[in-house]
Amino acid sequence: MKSETSLSQSHKILFLNTLAFTVCFACWTLNGVLVTFLVDNGIFKWSVVQVGWLLGIPILTGSIMRLPMGILTDKFGGKYVFGLLLLLCSIPLFLLPYADSFAMFAVLSFLFGMVGTGFAVGIGFTSVWYPKEWQGRALGIFGMGNAGAAITTFMAPSLLNHFAIEDPQNGWKILPVIYGVALLVIGAIFLIFTTNKKVEKSNKTIPEMLSTLKSPRVWRFGAYYFLVFGFFVAYSQWLLPNFMNTYRTTLVMGGMFATMFSLPSGVIRAFGGYLSDKFGARKVMYWVLSSTVILSFLLMIPRMDVFTAGPGVMAGKKGIVTEVSATNIKVGDKDFPVKLKDDATMEGSIFPTKSSWQEVVVAQNQEVKKKELLAKGVTHIHFDANVWVYLFLVILIGISWGIGKAAVYKHIPDYFPNEVGVVGGMVGLLGGLGGFFGPIIFGYLLTATGFWASSWMFVLVFSSLCLIWMHRTITKMMNEKQQDLSLQMERQSSKKK
Repeated sequence: MKSETSLSQSHKILFLNTLAFTVCFACWTLNGVLVTFLVDNGIFKWSVVQVGWLLGIPILTGSIMRLPMGILTDKFGGKYVFGLLLLLCSIPLFLLPYADSFAMFAVLSFLFGMVGTGFAVGIGFTSVWYPKEWQGRALGIFGMGNAGAAITTFMAPSLLNHFAIEDPQNGWKILPVIYGVALLVIGAIFLIFTTNKKVEKSNKTIPEMLSTLKSPRVWRFGAYYFLVFGFFVAYSQWLLPNFMNTYRTTLVMGGMFATMFSLPSGVIRAFGGYLSDKFGARKVMYWVLSSTVILSFLLMIPRMDVFTAGPGVMAGKKGIVTEVSATNIKVGDKDFPVKLKDDATMEGSIFPTKSSWQEVVVAQNQEVKKKELLAKGVTHIHFDANVWVYLFLVILIGISWGIGKAAVYKHIPDYFPNEVGVVGGMVGLLGGLGGFFGPIIFGYLLTATGFWASSWMFVLVFSSLCLIWMHRTITKMMNEKQQDLSLQMERQSSKKK
């Protein structure tokens, strides 16, 4: 009976943690919609660079502050840290309507970006309430709060348009107030209805807690999370212009396609926790990294048209060109057929298509030598990168990353049971930095190469490195275990003798 009561209490904490994190994630991604609306409607005359900073500042704040917030959670417990975080972050949102300059908007964005640290707090506070065999599922369910980004994507544009009907210049100011009220209400509920609980041995000093970060395993987990979470956040922003530029979609359709990537990736995280509990986080990460390598390889093939030299027509012997037409060249008394270009459209094909034709390069009465080119060959290879196939692959890699997000955090309480907050904060920090630097890296690659698929090349290289690092580490661990087991057997055998 006591166990059932304890589990019921744990489920209540999990529900409140997930609810708080969902609201935090929705607020964390607010600028992606709000700043775009303000610039598109001419309310603020910010440059592209200024817009980029306003989009990135909350992500950066919520990333770099995860580590100290994780330490505070281990030290004081999640009830007070999470509750106060929600209440304090509502203040800059209430002040945002008074922002009348880029600097003020940037400062307030920096402050409310602290809601992004709710992940590190919630991970630490959730893990202490569940036994080891439940933690994968519990952390996976908590991580579903990532879907808060989809809430903002769906609701905020409609609300902004609605508020702008009556007051086009100032109607937007209602939206950050609504978000501030949501944080205030959830923060109050959290402080009233949750019970505080800290990890055992939480009397460690901060230097002792930070010493855990010397472990290479922390940085390996961070690299995984840089991929599965950081690139999830990055592509949640990057896919919209990608679809619009590559496939000429409308803003609404591109946003819908981007949401079809982000929403399943957030929701599937709970299933990732279940798989990690059932099969082990290591096996799940093998599957996630392997599938990322395969899918990113398929996605990196760009929509393209390649023109190259094909089979041409050459003179069989020396002579004079006596006749030239689009379909035939006559040298002396010998005819050389010329293949015409096929104008049939190649759009909409799933697989690459090829067409070849020949173009005359000689004139009538021209003297030609043996083996001289009469008509050059042209081969056209067209790959449409069918939008529906591309979208399907994007959804698949998003689902894979959603499962991977849960698997990474399943590792942490297994290896660092008494430092979940600090290790989870560090891993979350690295993952958040992936969300901040991802679009910047993708932008430089796009500028350097000139095609959008270059971002997937970076994902392919990075995921391959993660897979190799993981495999080599695990192989080394298994060899060491086999050596230890062999030594134990030898000792036991010598004792018997």
